[in-house]
Amino acid sequence: MSYRQATYDEPFLREFASGTTYEIPGDYGDAESRIPESLRRNNIEMPDIAEYDVVRHFTRLSQMNYGVDVGFYPLGSCTMKFNPKYADLVSSFPSFRDSHPLASEGLVQGNLRVMYELQEYLKEISDMDAVSLQPLAGAHGEFSGILIVRKYFQDKGQLDSRTDIIIPDTAHGTNPASAAMGGFNVVEVASGPDGTVDVEALRKVVSDHTAALMITNPNTLGIFEHNIFEISSILHEKGALLYYDGANLNAILGQTSPGLMGFDIVHFNLHKTFATPHGGGGPGSGPIAVRKHLQDYLPVPVVRRTGDRYNLDYSLKNTIGKVSSFYGSFGVLLRAWSYITKSGGDGLGMNSKIAVLDTNYISARLAGTYGIPFKKEKMHELVISSSSTGRRALDIAKYVLDKGMHPPTVYFPLIVKESMMIEPTETVSKQDLDRYCDLLELAAHEPADQLSEHPFNTAIGRIDEVRAARDQKLNWHS
Repeated sequence: MSYRQATYDEPFLREFASGTTYEIPGDYGDAESRIPESLRRNNIEMPDIAEYDVVRHFTRLSQMNYGVDVGFYPLGSCTMKFNPKYADLVSSFPSFRDSHPLASEGLVQGNLRVMYELQEYLKEISDMDAVSLQPLAGAHGEFSGILIVRKYFQDKGQLDSRTDIIIPDTAHGTNPASAAMGGFNVVEVASGPDGTVDVEALRKVVSDHTAALMITNPNTLGIFEHNIFEISSILHEKGALLYYDGANLNAILGQTSPGLMGFDIVHFNLHKTFATPHGGGGPGSGPIAVRKHLQDYLPVPVVRRTGDRYNLDYSLKNTIGKVSSFYGSFGVLLRAWSYITKSGGDGLGMNSKIAVLDTNYISARLAGTYGIPFKKEKMHELVISSSSTGRRALDIAKYVLDKGMHPPTVYFPLIVKESMMIEPTETVSKQDLDRYCDLLELAAHEPADQLSEHPFNTAIGRIDEVRAARDQKLNWHS
């Protein structure tokens, strides 16, 4: 399949001068005269632009980009599933779309029912005891979980001594960031020769100063932490908590759960596991779940059911408080509720099985070309290394872009040289899996000097990565 990405010399919105086509509907006469002078704003710096130019502008920008509606998106550790359109349809129902966040509980019983049922879904999926839907993103849920850890030990009078949070060397970058933002010291624990946490190394760093261990299972190498029960015991014997980063939950739906593994706190990434949009930096949603001994620490409100009525409960006695305005990202929660409701338990379990099957198919296809560190059998994602090919992971990624498919995550995790992390998910055809593997195999045999020149067919060609990182232009002024 030939590929050439659209390219436009697109101006900024403020450079359009087509004049607004917006008119206040109805017979309002001089609408401005109805606004009190004290509330009028003059000289607002807004583009004077017609609706048709706005739509065309953003459509052209979308054509110079790549998304899950365009093609396969195997960005490792991101679970870039196709977002089903029935969920978008449900979220656009006027009864949901037009509800006001300040409406009384009696007027939004349908909204509250959706939120309550989603709480119950997530409790059952994770085998945890209580859920809050308040955090607005995965990292936000993670930070909220760390605040629970902090307040829990504060109430026990141990905060001054519980200063450390342990994090594996394969962890997502948000883990140490959340721990540090929560006021804890970050202690790294190494992986063993099989790519899982080195249990003996863990024993050496766990102490009376340990507040928690943050870990995802499977880990970012796509390997299941088979010693998780032992890890749980090591932490709990020292009175510490076990935190589950839900980034890789898509690998285990219906097979096992954080609760069965012994975790105390979990955050979910609805945009990953439950196929809500990742968006352009938002909107997101990162609910958190806890075991019974931590349920009073959840952020408020949570949704309760009494008979056939639903209400918001702000009365948790040890709550860390509110972490978002109103009631979380309702439009995202609604999409996740739709996805889980339609899939059912069997459907979710099958999704995980297909995602794992797709990953192992890629692993088998690429094993003769790339290094596959640690064990060959993977869960939801795999990490390959281009070191043996003499090609840089970055150059291979640019080559894949040039052929109209999205590249893997490169140079993460850091413990693998020239690493490329691939997560296919379950929403991909075998045809696309084969095409992707073909591209990676072709890239490995492309002359290195030619490979480093790609891409040619994208809206933006090869950029100076170092300069882009060092000479950042983060705003624009006329």
